[in-house]
Amino acid sequence: MFVVSKKVVPLHPKTIGLWCNGNTADSGPAFPGSSPGSPTKRNPMHASDFFVYSHKFLRLEFIEVYIIFTMNSASFHTYPISDTTVTAFSTTRHGGCGDGTYASFNCTPYTGDEPAVVRANQDQLCQWLGIPPERLVLPYQTHSSHVLTIDEAFMHLTADAKHALLQGKDALISNVRNICLCVSTADCIPILLYDRKNQAIAAIHAGWRGTVARIVEQTIDSMFQTYGTTGKDIEAIIGPGISLEAFEVGIEVYETFAQAGFHMEQISQWHADKGKHHIDLPAANRQQLLAAGIPLNQIHDSGICTYREYRNYFSARRLGIRSGRILNGIILQENL
Repeated sequence: MFVVSKKVVPLHPKTIGLWCNGNTADSGPAFPGSSPGSPTKRNPMHASDFFVYSHKFLRLEFIEVYIIFTMNSASFHTYPISDTTVTAFSTTRHGGCGDGTYASFNCTPYTGDEPAVVRANQDQLCQWLGIPPERLVLPYQTHSSHVLTIDEAFMHLTADAKHALLQGKDALISNVRNICLCVSTADCIPILLYDRKNQAIAAIHAGWRGTVARIVEQTIDSMFQTYGTTGKDIEAIIGPGISLEAFEVGIEVYETFAQAGFHMEQISQWHADKGKHHIDLPAANRQQLLAAGIPLNQIHDSGICTYREYRNYFSARRLGIRSGRILNGIILQENL
């Protein structure tokens, strides 16, 4: 699927280098059939092509950037849900735009990526979902265990008011249709929940601190208090995250999990050669899902290790903190 988006962005060397993949505004072969002052095709960056138009009669501080994305199944990892009106997904590093450690489909705005790139990627995601950008809800995560309910009242708030409420939240719940709840990850574990009886959803960011604080259990409890959700009605997804083999921790992290009551024989390994413990974050969160009464056959584990699959999924341990993030989302769409 080809998607076209137009952005007006500041014209300065950093922007030109980003959008044109290192070319100046004057470089690059002309688009076939173009004339002076018409769009010019730049070198393709990953799966995207860029067309830049400089206004001859306006101030030259700005350019219009026409972005043509190739959106296909490689841009998203989708998950099996029993209800066809529910879509659950994780983005990959394919499709969209971006450069370096943000290449190429970063939709998260608070990790140092160019804002224009992030907005363009979000626009394309929203076109795929069939929703306007304001119905894409992303919390500003802090490894807390705080849960926020996204209701109709929230959706009618100003952008500044929404932004304030989303600060420091690591889980979202909702029963409003055509709202995509999202969490950003790059080794931490994303959990997506669907309550098929009460038609409610949740998106959870579970790093090791959130896992120790039992954010999954707290989110399910919030869903029970708000919607009457019980475990037997939930379909759960454990998305891409760091695996047991890759998640090496110090003794202080191991002891934190042990003191929190986790069954360490089920979620950890001792590696004598390195003198280090390894923690299985997906298994630790699976324990919480099972403890909440979700049947094992209703828990789908993607089995994707972001550390090992860093060419396909963002991994902060591989790429550094200043890098892109996987956007994990779930949406209740309108009944057909």
